[in-house]
Amino acid sequence: MVLFQIFMCWLLQDADWILILLEGYFCGGIINHAMTLAIHDISHNTAFGNKFPLKNRFFGMWANLPIAVPISVSFKKYHVEHHRYLGEDGLDTDVPTTFEAEFFTTSPKKLLWLSLQPFFYAFRPLIIYKKAPTDMEILNAIIQISFDLAILYFFGFKSLIYLFFGTIISMGLHPSAGHFISEHYAFKEDQETFSYYGLWNLCTFNVGYHVEHHDFPYIPGRDLPKLRSLAPDFYENLHQHTSMMAILTEFVMNPSMGPYARLKRKPRVDQEFYGNYQLFEYVEGKSRTVTSLVI
Repeated sequence: MVLFQIFMCWLLQDADWILILLEGYFCGGIINHAMTLAIHDISHNTAFGNKFPLKNRFFGMWANLPIAVPISVSFKKYHVEHHRYLGEDGLDTDVPTTFEAEFFTTSPKKLLWLSLQPFFYAFRPLIIYKKAPTDMEILNAIIQISFDLAILYFFGFKSLIYLFFGTIISMGLHPSAGHFISEHYAFKEDQETFSYYGLWNLCTFNVGYHVEHHDFPYIPGRDLPKLRSLAPDFYENLHQHTSMMAILTEFVMNPSMGPYARLKRKPRVDQEFYGNYQLFEYVEGKSRTVTSLVI
């Protein structure tokens, strides 16, 4: 997918703006959103296993390239808390802020909220749970900016806009973004996490199998359908979704739905603001090993 997006940048470098925007929505949007979900999968160390965290982080940076914004390492940092402290105030940054819950309550406002989802998703953690930047985040940003500048130099401004537009639009008013709503919004009061079993899973790394994913977060997305088939009794009786467009439509039109329709808990632990320096610690450890061998 990364190489295909580079090919699209070459193909669209002299295209007119209407084609750029259409391709950005229908092609780039689907692919770039798929890459965000590849990053989600990789954040659980599913590419190389838990023994090789650095390999997973660098592979996540590779998947990050066509997205045009450095998100891979930062996503990992906050997503761990989402699984560990699901729904806990100030710890799970997937839960909307009080402002979002109280302001976006009517259908037009909820439609606006959906269109602004990429901005809320990106900046909400910086508001409610600030964490110190890490060396890997800085490296992620350097690599991403270098890639963006290379696209700009070799293919021009239009190609870079194609990548940016595909990323932004795919996280807002786009069927791919339906999983933001389907996963944890309370369509049924006594259930906190929901799965979607429709065709859109084919281009979202099976993120729709979300109950299964929260039960076993280290199982790769490609194997989640196997998990469900092995243990159907645990999943068949739960409320499930079958259409991304139906999810988005009900969210906007149903007065009982909105950003407030989430289960929220008091936090069990305090926030932690420090950041680990994974790359530095790895290099330091290797240096100590080499030094001990030489001495």
